Amino acid sequence: MTEINIASENIELTKHKIIQLLEQLIIDYQNCSQEREKIAVDFLPGEDEFSLPEEMELLTTDIRGYASQIKAQGYINNRLNALKKLQEKRIFNIPIIAKFYFNNQLNFPLTKNYLRMLDYLRLLILEYLNTESSTC
Repeated sequence: MTEINIASENIELTKHKIIQLLEQLIIDYQNCSQEREKIAVDFLPGEDEFSLPEEMELLTTDIRGYASQIKAQGYINNRLNALKKLQEKRIFNIPIIAKFYFNNQLNFPLTKNYLRMLDYLRLLILEYLNTESSTC
């Protein structure tokens, strides 16, 4: 098997994982709606630019949006911009999300799992974009 064939198989496998995870995250997001409502009440906006629910929405929109483009088209419009944005959007580098995640050990398990899986999706998309560029 040639390197091109292996790379092609790897990119298709990664694409398949992205699509599966995207579909699971849509379900997970719906399943943690009660927790998100409680979060909106318990974690009122402070001095941060965005509240915790707003940060989660921004991440969800960005990351799942890129995954949806891969699912629909097999590529992302403005690939270089997406790469940069996804590299910068490390979920646990966002102070309000890190504080929520690590300071509430036993609370909000569905939301925490959603955030972990959303970050994993971000990493898969980065891998896909990097593999895609190396096969071109």
